[in-house]
Amino acid sequence: MSATMTTELPRGSVTDELGFPSDPDNLYLQTVNTMLEAAEAINLKHRTRIILAQPKNEIMVHFPVLMDDGHHKLFKGYRIQHNNALGPYKGGFRYHEDVHLDDVKSLAFLMTMKCALVRIPFGGGKGGVKVNPRELSPGELQRVTRRYCSAIMDQIGPDVDIPAPDVGTNAQIMAWFADTYMMSSKHQHHDALRVVTGKPVEFGGSAGREKATGQGVADVLAEMLPGIGIPLEGMKVSLLGFGNVNGWGGRILQDMGAKIIAVGDHTGFLRNDNGIDCHKLFDHNMKTGGIKGYAEADVISEEDFYRTKVDVFIPGALEQMIKAKQADWLDCKVMAEAANAPCDPSGDRRCQERGIEVIPAILANAGGVTVSYFEWVQNKNAVTWSAEQVDRELNRHMVVAAQRTLNTRARLNCSLRTAAFATALEHIGSVYKVRGIFP
Repeated sequence: MSATMTTELPRGSVTDELGFPSDPDNLYLQTVNTMLEAAEAINLKHRTRIILAQPKNEIMVHFPVLMDDGHHKLFKGYRIQHNNALGPYKGGFRYHEDVHLDDVKSLAFLMTMKCALVRIPFGGGKGGVKVNPRELSPGELQRVTRRYCSAIMDQIGPDVDIPAPDVGTNAQIMAWFADTYMMSSKHQHHDALRVVTGKPVEFGGSAGREKATGQGVADVLAEMLPGIGIPLEGMKVSLLGFGNVNGWGGRILQDMGAKIIAVGDHTGFLRNDNGIDCHKLFDHNMKTGGIKGYAEADVISEEDFYRTKVDVFIPGALEQMIKAKQADWLDCKVMAEAANAPCDPSGDRRCQERGIEVIPAILANAGGVTVSYFEWVQNKNAVTWSAEQVDRELNRHMVVAAQRTLNTRARLNCSLRTAAFATALEHIGSVYKVRGIFP
């Protein structure tokens, strides 16, 4: 065999070749297997499969922070840089007590797929700090943010890796992060502002960024649902999670004519068959930190929440919350994944077996990273877009991504999840074909 010839390994050998764990409930294994199923459908080259199956860089840091009572506490942080074949790494960082390596790897992987699907010139990244932000004072939260930035500062940059908000983080935290980066002697130039997106508008942020993920979910539903016989006007919806994503998504869908009849979050579950006013519920949530205590809906059990008959169920909370039990309770025609990997493997299988149409996260919730790209472009060119321009461009990207996915499903006769991944993988594969593999 000549030195230039390659030998393709048998299909299905990737996870064994890379020594993956055999745990069927491992989130990262679930994510990779979804990619490999789509890769098989399009006969993606083995080299691209193994490159995508593991992140390019896994960064783990430990850093001390001075607490308000005078003692120092050690925090663990991560930054995963999955793939940059299409452009700089891009992805949020979260503050949550359950942050761990496999979760962050999975989220970075999904960011690579999202960016490829909506055709923005970024790769996938993700980060996080293992902390409950609700237990920190504002001063402690700022110090954690600045120390985390300092710990990973040399591995990120406006043309290298661009963080953004995620669970437990917000525009204020992005402002502290960007300021810390810009105060470094290496990065004292105006262009360093592009190091993060999701910043306050006053500090280089973009109009429309806060609502972008929820707006993207609504745009995708508006494009896809009429084709499967579900009109937006009068559509019945239930929302799992009522933070930034579903808080905005619920209000936008309500304004488009949908009826939100059930909502659940970490504080409880509510239902009103005549419709919950998401604008009022959002105001209540902002004041109290949850939906508990909202007077204009009935308190129900978790099981009753899932069993509520709706057209569309939108999980917008954390990963792997829907297991086989919850999937068996579901009474919906469509699940739109506003959260990343909201089902564990058993829940995902049950949804498939029950014929629930799933609009996958890499399509449904790609609005956030898309408007983050718009913010990055505005910073790079020292321009400001109007809210109308942002909404118009976001809608264009989401509609075209939805159409690509539908076209791939028709061509491959597969699920929407496989179609979305296959569409993303075809784009990444074409880039590797022309770039080649160094050296």
